[in-house]
Amino acid sequence: MKSTSSLFKGKLLITLTALFTAAMLTASCGYSISDSAMEEGLVPDAVSQFYDNENRIIYTTASAEHRLPVKLDKIPKHVRAAFVSIEDNRFYEHSGIDYRGTFRALVSNIMGQEVQGGSTITQQLAKNAFLTQERTISRKIKEAFLARQMENKYTKDEILNMYLNQIYFGEGSYGVESASLTYFGKHVQDIDLAEAATLAAIPKSPNYYDPMENPKANKERRDIVLDQMVKYGHITQADADKAKAEDVKIRKDENTGKQKDLRSYFFDYVSQQIIDKYGADALFKGGLKIYTTLDSSMQSKAEHAIRYLPDIWTEDPDHLTQPQAGLVALDPTNGYIKAMVGGRGQDKFNRAVLAQRQPGSAFKAFVYLTAMDNGLNAATMVDDKPLKIGGWQPQNSGGSFHGTVTLRTALSRSYNIPAIRVALRVGTEKVMKMAKACGITSLVEEGPYTDNNPAMALGGLTKGVSPLDMATAYGTIANNGVLNQPVSIIKIVDRNGKVLFEHKPAPKQVVSAKAAYQTTDMLKDVLISGTAGGSGLGRPAAGKTGTTDDSKDAWFVGYTPNLSCAVWVGDDRNRSMGAMYGSGAPLSIWHDFMINAVQELPYADFVRPAGAVTPVGKDMGNKEDEDKNKEEETKLQNDPLAKPPKVVKPKSKAADKPVISNKPEKKTDSSMKKPAPVKPAPAKPVPIKPQQKTNKK
Repeated sequence: MKSTSSLFKGKLLITLTALFTAAMLTASCGYSISDSAMEEGLVPDAVSQFYDNENRIIYTTASAEHRLPVKLDKIPKHVRAAFVSIEDNRFYEHSGIDYRGTFRALVSNIMGQEVQGGSTITQQLAKNAFLTQERTISRKIKEAFLARQMENKYTKDEILNMYLNQIYFGEGSYGVESASLTYFGKHVQDIDLAEAATLAAIPKSPNYYDPMENPKANKERRDIVLDQMVKYGHITQADADKAKAEDVKIRKDENTGKQKDLRSYFFDYVSQQIIDKYGADALFKGGLKIYTTLDSSMQSKAEHAIRYLPDIWTEDPDHLTQPQAGLVALDPTNGYIKAMVGGRGQDKFNRAVLAQRQPGSAFKAFVYLTAMDNGLNAATMVDDKPLKIGGWQPQNSGGSFHGTVTLRTALSRSYNIPAIRVALRVGTEKVMKMAKACGITSLVEEGPYTDNNPAMALGGLTKGVSPLDMATAYGTIANNGVLNQPVSIIKIVDRNGKVLFEHKPAPKQVVSAKAAYQTTDMLKDVLISGTAGGSGLGRPAAGKTGTTDDSKDAWFVGYTPNLSCAVWVGDDRNRSMGAMYGSGAPLSIWHDFMINAVQELPYADFVRPAGAVTPVGKDMGNKEDEDKNKEEETKLQNDPLAKPPKVVKPKSKAADKPVISNKPEKKTDSSMKKPAPVKPAPAKPVPIKPQQKTNKK
């Protein structure tokens, strides 16, 4: 009966929506574009302004557009075909409106979902030329209405010509001629099929499909464009195969290798969110006021800490100094991002957000958090003895073992074998779900290669993690188990003073306060006597080092009750950094930043919840733990599911060999030198040179 009712409601919804669509579109046919509509659509361009957390203007978008109109006869047929194939394959058949797309948008709106997709080339032109980027049903109807009027007034070729001169391609370029010069250094009439498909791949998401900054993503969509061209008869399969095999040469950014303001990584991150929600025109021409969470003083301290990173290699083939680094600091009590540095200032790739690298032992925090949530405590005993899982025999640093140890000791000294045993005891799936609940977004739960395996306990992940995710997830532990998703935008106001967006807090208790506090209590030992010993801040703090095989990635992630900070150091091409550990440069950067940043924050201690147990010595239940360890040993020998972990390939800007991240930490005193504290930044920040490019998504 229930299914019949649902079916009836579905049919009713479809019928009513169809009638509404037909009525609106029919009613619009007898009208022409009014003067008021023209005035509304052709408002003067205005720059957008970014504000920091103290409402000071810290960044202004560039107002200049790179637009070079070109006549249709100067645009090759294969260029036109590429755009028509991927954007609107029925362009020469319809009358300007994709009724199915408009219908789908109306249904989405009625169902309370975001209005999306379905626009023809004519509709896109109408939207870009005469309307705002606001995603509402009224704008969608206006868009369809204006598209019909344009189809009555202009030929198909004229509409296509205007469209190809209007659309945004990233890097401040509007239109195919400007984009062709920007990316290839030649006029659009001279580009080949592969280059045409490269351009056609961009407009869907100019930042993400930018061939300069994200060539892999662009190539994947470029190949889709070529497949569509074959499907609709514009080229042969042989043509497509040849174009797919072509190594398209992208013109180098003239700023590559030059130092840029490190704050631009944060602005790129915020800009991409605005473009995704409101469109590029809203950001670059809409006169928005964007109130952000950035703390200018903390940002200056983060930049100082990153610039302290010593050079290991002068530069790579892309003229970038290596190793690179990423840093994110946020307030765990609300998720506000206080500082972000996505690299050493020589390119636009934001490693703080986009780089997914192996976390090594920094991931162990989630193993022990899961253990605390399942009834274990800091004094629970675990064997640090040789372990074999199938053909895999994980090792500790130097190959030594330490007998039976407490969880507190195992975590603070980053022993590998106990971490694996604890993960197996509580269940690797529980560990994976715990990390995800805390804020790690890149875990793989389904498919042939998942993160549900013992190597996860040592940070051996299928994809890796970003500094932003690590700062968020550790912040959840700092906040007694309450997750606050990372926030960069507090409010957006349009040129007329209308509030377009305002952040609404949505804290979520994802793990018990007791388990979080007990984990924090153990992680505090890391900074006192563990792998980061002697790196305290003069106030309560906790953290964890992380290093992967061959020192390809090194981390330190740590926090106080009111500031969580993740630091990653590594080579973009996934090369070994030699004797680099999380207790080296990453810890130095973290300590340099944190010891200065916390001076601006009130002193705070971690609040012990009721029932929290934080023993320092051995657990009263020693015999029980020993028996449990023996049971697990037997299970590992007999359990067919206890297979060796899959070798996983880390994702980075340019990854190479597969790795399993199981390298333990060891103290490197020679790398523990601390730079002098930074003087507080001046009240008024230095103006930033305007930028047009947003970071890729």
